[in-house]
Amino acid sequence: MNDTLRPDFDASRVAADLADVVRRLRETGTTVLAVRFHDHSKVFRLPASLKRALSARVAELNAAIDDVVARERVPCLDLAGLPGAYDLASWSVDRLHPSELGHRLLANGFTELLAEAGFAVPEPVSLTCSGGVQPSTTGHLGWLVLKGIPWLWRRGREFLPYAAVIMWNSFRAR
Repeated sequence: MNDTLRPDFDASRVAADLADVVRRLRETGTTVLAVRFHDHSKVFRLPASLKRALSARVAELNAAIDDVVARERVPCLDLAGLPGAYDLASWSVDRLHPSELGHRLLANGFTELLAEAGFAVPEPVSLTCSGGVQPSTTGHLGWLVLKGIPWLWRRGREFLPYAAVIMWNSFRAR
C-alpha cells in the first residue's frame, strides 16, 4: 500500500515483479495465494478528492494483481469482499495495518482458499479476539501527533502532485 502513494508507482512493474515471484515460488512446489486490496479510501477519513486519488491507485494495483492471478491461475483473496474489511475494528490505529480482528479475518479468508485448494484445514480460524489492549482516545491522539502526521507529511509530499492532477481533472469534469 505504501508504494501506491509514491510518485514512481508503476502498476505494470508491480505486475511483472508479482508474476516473477509467483512463478519462482511455484517452481519450488509452493502453493501461492494472492490478495487484492480493498479500497483504503473507505477506511481513511480523507477529503473526497484525495479519496478519489487513493481509490484510483488501488484500482491500478488491483488491475495488475488481477492480470497476474488470471495468467498464473492462482487463488486470490479479495479484501474488498472480505466480511468486516471496512469495519474500523478490523484496523489498527494507523488504518493501514490490521488489528487483531483484521488479522483473524485475513487468516480465515486464506484458510478458506487453502481448503478450496485441497488442503486439510482442521477448523476455521476463530474470530474471537484475545482481548489485547484497546487504544484509548489519548492513545489515538498520541499516535496521530507522533506518528500519523509525520507519516502523512512525508507521504503527502510524494502523493500530492498525483492527487492534485486527480483533483484538477475532477474539477474540470464538472
